Amino acid sequence: MSHTSSTSFSTSLTKPETASNIDIDDVTNFLLELDALKRVNRRSYVTQTTRKENSAEHSWHLAMACWSIADLFALDVNHERLLKMALVHDLGEIDAGDTFLYAKTRNTAHVEERAGIARLQAERGNGISNLGEVWEAQETGDSKETQLLKVVDRLLPFLLNLNTNGKTWIELEVTRSQVAGAHAFIKDSFPSIHDWLSQNIDYATQQGWLIDA
Repeated sequence: MSHTSSTSFSTSLTKPETASNIDIDDVTNFLLELDALKRVNRRSYVTQTTRKENSAEHSWHLAMACWSIADLFALDVNHERLLKMALVHDLGEIDAGDTFLYAKTRNTAHVEERAGIARLQAERGNGISNLGEVWEAQETGDSKETQLLKVVDRLLPFLLNLNTNGKTWIELEVTRSQVAGAHAFIKDSFPSIHDWLSQNIDYATQQGWLIDA
């Protein structure tokens, strides 16, 4: 029974002439390359735990948050493009590692990440022909989808910090002005989120989680 089901599944989803040219070892190798993103730890702590989130978890959270916010605010965005950009957003970190938002090397992190994307694009088992193009769109583009992605990408780690008593901020001695500066651009693209952030920057400073400087 299971053998018949598997044959039917294969026949119905793939064209025989296409499937015959695909090496499943290549496919699974690429899937394992993607799995490596789970090994890249970020600086933010997962709420109600003592562990840091990894970049694969962040990518999932980013995609879900973008989807929800886009629908809730009835934003005029292309959902497929938005979600694809969210999913590839951190893929370059497989090779480059995560770069902390306030690190001095932040402005050059894209160089190594772009090289990592190029490597993944060239993998034989990669079926995403425009992987590099989608990554570049979220990295350097100015579309509505890119703007929303950048807003939510800043919102999520802020939210985690706020709900872990500023653990990362305290550990790395982050200042109020650093956080305010990193989120300033949101005022133009999503003022209601920026207002919320500003109020909570004040709160975090009052709690002693951010250095008042």
